[in-house]
Amino acid sequence: MSFKQLQQHLSIQFQNEDLLKQAFTHSSYVNEHRKKDFSDNERLEFLGDAVLELGVSQYLYREFPDMAEGELTKFRASIVCEPSLVNFANDINFSNYILLGKGEEMTGGRNRPALLADVFESFIGALYLDQGYDEVIHFLEKYVYPKISKGAFSHAMDYKSQLQEFVQRDKKSIVEYTIVEEKGPAHNREFVAQVLINSEIAGVGIGRTKKEAEQRAAKKALDERK
Repeated sequence: MSFKQLQQHLSIQFQNEDLLKQAFTHSSYVNEHRKKDFSDNERLEFLGDAVLELGVSQYLYREFPDMAEGELTKFRASIVCEPSLVNFANDINFSNYILLGKGEEMTGGRNRPALLADVFESFIGALYLDQGYDEVIHFLEKYVYPKISKGAFSHAMDYKSQLQEFVQRDKKSIVEYTIVEEKGPAHNREFVAQVLINSEIAGVGIGRTKKEAEQRAAKKALDERK
């Protein structure tokens, strides 16, 4: 696939397409093409890492005004960690555009998690240099922030423990969770959970797993009590 196709897919037109190409150029490719003037993506990765952290931090600070500094730090870490970056990269099929050396290609480098995570950060760095911070935010609004708002990282925040601590102020309070509904096909199952405090429904949550649904129910209960 060509980088023109990638730009069309993302609705982004780079002013300097060499920067875009560099973002997807692995050091193994550079090593095998020493006679040509190629640069790998390692410096862009360094820059993109910092820009991504700032963009995510800004979003969390704005969207979660009651969250303490320690919780924000933990939440951000779950979003910018390698597995999450791999998921972001896969969502946009970044692996199709990576330029690899033959040896790296033969050993499965195209789908290696660390390599994919690096490419995502490199792309952020390239986009920042080419079009500025506002365009990076626009990209994150399209591909990253929606996943945060939908609760894809809620597992990082233990809302069940927070709710338990909250209700323990009244030692007589009892917290219970029940799965009240399962819906969707087996490969795309959704669970609906209720959290009850003293037998009264305090929150309802939907998730892809029972634990995720319970966490979202607990978050809803906490939100109602703030």
